[in-house]
Amino acid sequence: MGSVAIVTGAGTGLGRCLAISLAADKNCLVLVGRRAQRLDATRVECVEAGAAPDDVLAVPADLSDPGSAARVVAAARDRFGGVDMLVNNAAVATFGPLESTGVDTFVRLFTTNVAGPAALIRQAAPLLRSAGGVVVNVGSIGGLLAVPDRSFYGATKAALHHLTRSLARELAPEIRVNAVLPGAIDTEMYEDLGLDENATRRLREEMIRTTPLGRMGRPEDVVPWIRMLLGPAGSWMTGTLLVVDGGRSC
Repeated sequence: MGSVAIVTGAGTGLGRCLAISLAADKNCLVLVGRRAQRLDATRVECVEAGAAPDDVLAVPADLSDPGSAARVVAAARDRFGGVDMLVNNAAVATFGPLESTGVDTFVRLFTTNVAGPAALIRQAAPLLRSAGGVVVNVGSIGGLLAVPDRSFYGATKAALHHLTRSLARELAPEIRVNAVLPGAIDTEMYEDLGLDENATRRLREEMIRTTPLGRMGRPEDVVPWIRMLLGPAGSWMTGTLLVVDGGRSC
């Protein structure tokens, strides 16, 4: 049996791409996401990539719900006996000006983007410590850049970055904690920002225009760097915020 990895947000985009990559190397996977149907589709692709059917477990869960983190970690322990890797990829995003965006939106973003990862790390820490394990949080350059109409989202990602660096010290030396900070990645997330079709199109155009390499990223651009942090090449890295953004944050 390979290493055991929990991947959140595994039903679409970057999470799905990462899960398939890990499956191809015969790792055991716990796929976490809110939508069971999409998780099942990822599970099928993981098996097609080379994982044994019994080595891929789908756990539908909304990590903003109390108790979901404990349930996910318990499922991993019961099926596979432990956890070696945790990738906190699940996130939500809402863009809009401060004066028309309610505080309830910030609470929802913070609960999913910061409290959810923190709860999973807390629950998984004993298993990760026993395994000499590793956590990779998926942040965003949105937590580095000051951009109008994105203050709530950016604040949650900045908080996740700080959590990463703080826990890297707190959990060392047994557990490594790093983060990747992608730029604009072309995934389904852009359809869930609360923007209309024209605003979404303008946003995509802006992302491309402000990225020196002239395009939005793809999940395949980011997955190798997550794999690096998870594997032997990242064995002397902790507390790192690794930017992968086509130069947009330069």
